[in-house]
Amino acid sequence: MNRSILRLAIPNIISNITIPLLGLVDMILMGHLGSASYIGAIALGGTIFSVLYSFFSFLRAGTTGFTAQAFGSDDKTETIYSLYRSVCIGIPIIIFILSMQIPIAKLSSLLLDGSDEVKSLAINYFYIRIWAAPANILLYCLNGWFVGMQNTKIPMFIAILINVMNIIFSVLFVIIFNKSVVGVALGTVIAQYCGLTLAIILLIKNYKSYFIKISKNILFDFAKIKRFFKVNTDLMIRSFLLIISIAFFTNQSAKLGDNILAVNMILLQSFYIFSYFTDGFAYAGEALVGKYIGSNDKKNLVNVIRLLLIWGFSISIPFTILYALFPSNFVKIISDNPNILLEVKPYYIYMIVIPLITFAAFIWDGVYIGATASKAIRNTMIIATIFIFIPTWYLLTPKLGNHGLWISFLCFMTARGVAMTIMAKKNIIQTVNNQ
Repeated sequence: MNRSILRLAIPNIISNITIPLLGLVDMILMGHLGSASYIGAIALGGTIFSVLYSFFSFLRAGTTGFTAQAFGSDDKTETIYSLYRSVCIGIPIIIFILSMQIPIAKLSSLLLDGSDEVKSLAINYFYIRIWAAPANILLYCLNGWFVGMQNTKIPMFIAILINVMNIIFSVLFVIIFNKSVVGVALGTVIAQYCGLTLAIILLIKNYKSYFIKISKNILFDFAKIKRFFKVNTDLMIRSFLLIISIAFFTNQSAKLGDNILAVNMILLQSFYIFSYFTDGFAYAGEALVGKYIGSNDKKNLVNVIRLLLIWGFSISIPFTILYALFPSNFVKIISDNPNILLEVKPYYIYMIVIPLITFAAFIWDGVYIGATASKAIRNTMIIATIFIFIPTWYLLTPKLGNHGLWISFLCFMTARGVAMTIMAKKNIIQTVNNQ
């Protein structure tokens, strides 16, 4: 079982490592341009897309869960129709995003806080990066399907290509052509289409035998469409609340000033780096949990969940030690701004405790998605966001400032892990009948 987990997790970890690497490169490029405004602009611009795509990231998660369960039950027809249905939903979403880009930009400008300079740079970033939306949405569909098919190597190749190309073009546009924030956005757009091209090539090369003539009766089977939308609506709400929480954190950081915004975004990079390692095992959980539920194998389902949690905890220990021993070194990699280096010191403690506090939530996310236990994962997110994050922020921030903001965020992540642990037996284990 450990071999099965690692076979799926390691490619995901490798591909995920390139994601925070890209974020670090963007931060480094902006951090060395001499103004905290550039870091803030990338943070706020990225927040717009995080919130926007959170509405539609269910395409990846839902496609993985349905495909993995079809794969586990050896239903070849349903495995390919999981992809067909996902793409059929993705295309209208693409049209909607592109047609609504001006209202989205105006609304974002009204809702986001920050200096006029930061907001202006962020909107310029948005209007360029929005043209990566078609590639981004279709990659949700394709990558979700690949993982459901127990293949994490193809998403790894895609992610590596996207992020390497993104870094190359961002450096080219920022350093050579002096495009600053616009250059980072252009790099993202070009890289996304490089990734989509590779995804289509590998899909045709490796799964050509799965393609069958599309039957409208199967594609639009009412019962399956209804379940697909039910699960994905719940996942959409869950993803939206998660990203809204991070966006809220970013926005509240901006209210505390450009330097605090830059400090918090730098510290969040440590959170993202750890999350991408842990998500490698969460994605393995999506594939394996879905497979064992599809094959009605309760023994292996229980075993894989136990081992995934052990792996998550084991990964959190070295990250905690690393962040405790070398906090200043991590920050200096991103920015050499003396004001930021001075202001970040009181907040090192949050970087240190993040791995231990958050690993359970990441692992359980993968388990619940693989089980398509969408209602439960939605409810745990509602509890953590509305009844934990917002109240603790409201009570603590007026007195503790940025410390209160960080404590409320960590309480939010803790609540997610605890709630999903409590609800797992009823919503995951008891869905399988055999012993």
